[in-house]
This record gives sequence, C-alpha cells and structure tokens, in this order.
Amino acid sequence: MSSSEEVGGGGRRRRRGGGNNGVWPEPFLEALATQMASSSINRLAAAQALSNLFQVCSTWRAVSRSDLLWQNLSNRIWNRRHLLRPTWRDEYVYWHRTSNNFRHRRYVYRTLHFVQANNNDDNNDGLSCRRIALSDRHLAAGFSDGSVQLFHLPTRVHLSTYHPQQRDRLGRYSRAISGIILSDEKLVFASLDGDIHVVVIGGADTDPPRRAHLGDVVNDGALVDFTGRDRWWVGLYAGVPGRAFHVWNSETEQLIFADGDLTDPEAVTGWHLLTELTDLVGRVHVTARDTAVACTGPRLVVIDLHNQGLILRERSFQQELIVGSFDATSDLLVAVDRRGVATVRRTEDLDELCRFNVRGASQRGVVGSMNSSGYGVMCVGEVIRVWEVENGVYLYSLRERVGEVNAMHADERHIVACSSDGTIHLWDFGAQ
Repeated sequence: MSSSEEVGGGGRRRRRGGGNNGVWPEPFLEALATQMASSSINRLAAAQALSNLFQVCSTWRAVSRSDLLWQNLSNRIWNRRHLLRPTWRDEYVYWHRTSNNFRHRRYVYRTLHFVQANNNDDNNDGLSCRRIALSDRHLAAGFSDGSVQLFHLPTRVHLSTYHPQQRDRLGRYSRAISGIILSDEKLVFASLDGDIHVVVIGGADTDPPRRAHLGDVVNDGALVDFTGRDRWWVGLYAGVPGRAFHVWNSETEQLIFADGDLTDPEAVTGWHLLTELTDLVGRVHVTARDTAVACTGPRLVVIDLHNQGLILRERSFQQELIVGSFDATSDLLVAVDRRGVATVRRTEDLDELCRFNVRGASQRGVVGSMNSSGYGVMCVGEVIRVWEVENGVYLYSLRERVGEVNAMHADERHIVACSSDGTIHLWDFGAQ
C-alpha cells in the first residue's frame, strides 16, 4: 500500500498504510528544532544539528521553511531581534557565517580617524577616547573633552560630533565621557559629572543633544560608568558612600533608585577622576534578565533592577581584578586578575565556567571585551588576542599592531579599538 503526505489544520500529518496515522504538529517540531539547536556544544554546531533534524523525512524538512522558527533561532542563538535581511532564515545564515569568520580570523581591517576638536579650551591638550559603542549601522566614540563622534559603519563616514550642554566644570575632566548607549535610532551618553544627554539619530544636524539628567557631583560623586539595555539606564558612581548604583527607567527617563556600597572603598579615586585620567574604578553591564552585573578591583556583584538594587549575588577576590578587562553579556562575564588569569563566570549565579591565561597582563594593563557569540577579546600591550570564552580555548591574535589602546569594544560582527595616536581600528568579520 502506498503512503502519502498531507498538511492539514495547525499541523502536518504523515499518513501510513494499515490505518496508522502519525501526527507531527508543527509547533512540536519547531520546539524540538529549537531545543536541539540550543543544546548544541556551541553556536556554530547548531546548524549541523538542525540539518540532521531536517533530513529525517520530508515532513520534518518542511518545518525548515517556517520563518517563525528561524526568527526564534536567530534570537536564541545569535541574539538578533531585528530583521535586516529578506527573511529570518537569511538572518540566521548570515550570523552563522559571520561567527565562523570570527572563529577563523577572516576579516577586513580598516581605520578611521576622529576629528580633533576646534575650540579655545586651554585644557584641551589632545583628545583621549574613553568609550566606544557599536550598533548595526553606527559607531560612536566618546572622548575626554565630553564630545561624542558618530560614524556610519558601512561607509566609515564621520556623520556628526555632539557636545554636551555647557555648565560650570568641577574638574579638568568632569565632562569626559563615561558611558554610551547606542542603537540605530538613538544615542545616549553620560559624562563624569553625571550629566546624561540624548540624541535622536537622523534628526536635524543643528539640534543639540538634549540633557535628560543634570548631574550632581557633590551629592552623588563621579559617574564612573554608564550603560543600559531595553528599559533600563544604569550608572555606577564613586565618591559618596551608599550611592554606587543609580537606575533610571529609560522610557520615562525618571530615576528609580540610588543605592549601593560597591564603590565606597574607591571614593577618593572617584574624585580624582575629575582632575586626572586614572585607571578605571568600576564597570557595570545590564543583562537580559533585568539584572546588572558590576565590578571593582576586589568585588563583583549582581543586583536586581526591579527590586531597588537588591544584591542577588556577590563575590570578593584576593587577587584584584583589572577593571578594564571586565565585560559581560546576558549569560557570561569575563575578567582578568593581576596574575593574568582570566575567569569566565555565569552571570546568573557567578559560578566559574573556565579559566585561561592572558600573557603579560600581570605586568601591563589589559583592555577586554566579549560578544554574545562567545568570543572574548583581550588587548595587552599592542597585541589583541581572541578566545572562545565558553571553554577558554585560545584562537588567534589579530595581525595588526595598534599601539596603546584606550578603549575597545566587540560585538557579533566587529572589533573596534581606539589607540592613543588618534586612530580608530576596525576589524569587520561580516559574511560577504
């Protein structure tokens, strides 16, 4: 007796001889595919797991045409929430190939040169890049004079330079940029004096940045780091006891709470940042779980953004962390200690996942970053090296030497670093 296949209702039925019907609802198969891809040993292996699943039979292969499936997979595997290509399957394939390029050191290297300020500020003795941020189409670099320069990534063209609203300075570097939040539609940047400014990208070039929050250094201390995600802005302060964390609702721009003692031991250093560019005091990152993970040299904490900054987990270290090496995604964090040992931990519980050695970090400063695809990037001296952070495997060094690096950032497609000679170095691993 011959068999036939048909699609009906909300699922696909495979009809067999002898009266036995096998029912494979489409949602079940899509959930199975998602589970198999998510449980793969790494993100690149997910593609092979999916291919094996779709070869079971024509009914299962038909599930591979579900755009909803590829949207879920792009979100879960590659953290993509916005469609930039014709279909979600194309989106998934693009980021798979880009991650494969990242793993095997296939990239295009370019440089950008930021525009020197043209003003009469007696204290302006050359710009120092303090923060770098990336979106799909833009790159933003924030400098010691308080300016933020915006570039168009596909063309590497300088688009605009934004300056904060002027007010009395409380130190030579009180306007220095301490954090940038960047999307393709909006730029939010903060300075050490606590001011937060907002720019709508694509608006009139003559529109100045709008000040969303007026800082209060005397009562809050210096804003040493600033970041955000989805509905949150989070600032890390040092200088006034019990005021380490400030959290805003990013939609209303209203301050929700100010609390925390993470940076209390670094209060004096926080004040010094206003007059001299010293080592970083602390860093903070927001996860997708509505928590923030932050570190100073001796301490690491996770706070609940919903519950007035309640400390969920914390860990102290005998060997102090190099704050500039610290970075975190929603799932993992990485930091290098003074011995040159990098530790990768889960952000959920701070349990250690693996370790690897960063040669030379104990003698010299290290600047680090990590992307959501599982690659950690560390710059020691003039060399930038790449690891797989989920297992601590060293992959390679970038070919180019960049000199002393002031700021660095990595996303799923790019590595960008700004060196002290005024050059922005850009490595593009995007699938061609």
